[in-house]
Amino acid sequence: MKFLDQAKIYTRSGHGGPGAISFRREAHVPLGGPDGGDGGRGGDIVAMAVNGLNTLIDYRYQQHFKAESGRPGAGRDRSGASGKDVIMRLPIGTQVLSDDQQTVLADLTYEGQTIILAKGGTGGKGNAFFKSATNRAPRKSQPGEDGQEMWVWLRLKLIADAGLLGMPNAGKSTFLSAVSAARPKIADYPFTTLHPNLGVVGIDGKEFVMADIPGLIEGAHEGAGLGHRFLGHVERCRILLHLIDATGEDPVAAWKMLRNELKAYGGDLYDKPEIVGLTKLDATPEDYAADLAIALQEAGAGQVLALSSVTGSGVTTMLRQLINVIETSRAKEAEPEETVPWSP
Repeated sequence: MKFLDQAKIYTRSGHGGPGAISFRREAHVPLGGPDGGDGGRGGDIVAMAVNGLNTLIDYRYQQHFKAESGRPGAGRDRSGASGKDVIMRLPIGTQVLSDDQQTVLADLTYEGQTIILAKGGTGGKGNAFFKSATNRAPRKSQPGEDGQEMWVWLRLKLIADAGLLGMPNAGKSTFLSAVSAARPKIADYPFTTLHPNLGVVGIDGKEFVMADIPGLIEGAHEGAGLGHRFLGHVERCRILLHLIDATGEDPVAAWKMLRNELKAYGGDLYDKPEIVGLTKLDATPEDYAADLAIALQEAGAGQVLALSSVTGSGVTTMLRQLINVIETSRAKEAEPEETVPWSP
């Protein structure tokens, strides 16, 4: 299935049905009075987060979503039927933004979450509603309210526990394929990964979700390379794993460059917990990784671990460090909020 993380769609809720003007006409009932019913309510446009989806590809081929309008009222005090709602099933992690792509209208973060994006119009009142002691035969009714219409953007931010960052060919896809059942494309040329990949990683009987995004180069926050578009997919991660090619020309400069890109991007990515992983340990001289780790820590990096996705060296240690941070974060989220006792 093709990956798509952004789409623009048009939504319009249903119009309310008009009220009816009607009078009761039956034999032996000379003064039947008004009996016009109310119009039906227009249908809503509803966004719902569902499990099992990780792309917005369905919204590339259908961009217009229009709810059904309410039916008109009728005589004998019959109200019109309400219009059917349109339910847009979206992946968990989808944000709905206004046409200017600045205002967040909805943020779907858990399964089953539903938000009304456009509310249907209210049905108009029939003439029976306007009957009173001084107005026995009203000849007026209300039209239904118009529905709401707008263009919105759908933007998917994948929900994962750990996010893989690094320059092109840093070994991110190889690492993901080594620790999970995910099978991303792997090749010896830059920008092999063109869209994010997800994998479920298991260690010591525990599981977490890892996201691999395309490699970043200097100037990514300004659109260089594949740009910073995919950084949004690691905004929700609990921890970032920054992989650096230990066989690269200047690994310390590569780490500094990516940290600068995270700072320029914003979204609190710069302040997230981070572990630096030196990859391709099998292709480096002995003790070289240890010296490189010291150089990175002197440059400001925190925890630095060396690993080889090919031989498996250091992989288990890395996964245990990741799951420790993730479990701590999960425990904090599960803690009940402290409440201050009320006092008069």
